[in-house]
Amino acid sequence: MKEDVFYGKGMAHVKKDYPDIYESVVELNKAAYTGKALDYKTQKLIALAITAANSDDRAMKKQMMSAMREFDATRDEIVDVLRVVLLTSGMPPFTKAMRILYELTE
Repeated sequence: MKEDVFYGKGMAHVKKDYPDIYESVVELNKAAYTGKALDYKTQKLIALAITAANSDDRAMKKQMMSAMREFDATRDEIVDVLRVVLLTSGMPPFTKAMRILYELTE
């Protein structure tokens, strides 16, 4: 289900030139996304909320695409996540995330 896909542009260089660091990140990813108490879809939506709150366009887009592709997350489910972003992080990250969501779904 989950893939070893990291959205930071520098990770390709790390994988090539510093495989020991890359493998550590892979293991950290596995430890974080366990699905023990929260299922993986919920964890993915939390990751989306964090990237949206940080106003990280590229990561938001990737997280949305991943949630829709891997879990068939609907626009309404993602908007529910973004409602929390609006409440906790304000209008600018919310509107940016909504723009990205509509670019992906229209």
